[in-house]
Amino acid sequence: MKHPGIYLIGLTGGIACGKSTVLAMLAALGARTIDADRVTHRLQQPGTPVYQAIVNTFGSQIVSTPGGPIDRRKLGAIVFNDPAALKRLEAIVHPAVRAEIRRFLDEVAGAGKYATRLRPVERPIVVIDAIKLIESGWADQCDQVWVVTCSPEQQIERLMTTRGMLLAEAQARVAAQPPQESRFSRAHVIIDNSGSQAQTRAQVEAAWQQALIASHGS
Repeated sequence: MKHPGIYLIGLTGGIACGKSTVLAMLAALGARTIDADRVTHRLQQPGTPVYQAIVNTFGSQIVSTPGGPIDRRKLGAIVFNDPAALKRLEAIVHPAVRAEIRRFLDEVAGAGKYATRLRPVERPIVVIDAIKLIESGWADQCDQVWVVTCSPEQQIERLMTTRGMLLAEAQARVAAQPPQESRFSRAHVIIDNSGSQAQTRAQVEAAWQQALIASHGS
């Protein structure tokens, strides 16, 4: 069910395709944004229920010191080579992330409702950046779905350059995800991030103008 108080854009795409870059561009254009990966990081901090559940499930080898932060590379080495382990992790993390995102959406909708008493209320545009937007069911609640794409070779190169992964590790991360084309059938907008940042920005700005029109007319 779509949220009545906001116009919701779901932003997704494969790992290292450039979702964060597009999200920053949308924020600069005036969107309210939330990054599901950042929410996940926050919920996995030591002392949280999610942290404890992950350590209980995957063992103390995923933390460097007792009670210390989760080593994401060690956890990734486990779950991205074992589909069953990945499902166990998602069963812990996804419900908590979903609850946090829903709280954010309700807050934005509430602020928009009461901030414009003297003029017609315009629904704020909110963007959720989530790599599993479609698989988790969020896409069904979005007014638009945007998919960011680039070539698999670029994904691997970016993972090695920006995250310091070895070739085999980067290839495993990309291979563990659905093919990029599998998201295209759900997309209202496809952003090709294989070229320059200026080319990407031009696509984002054009799609944003269309989203503004749609948000006012629906």
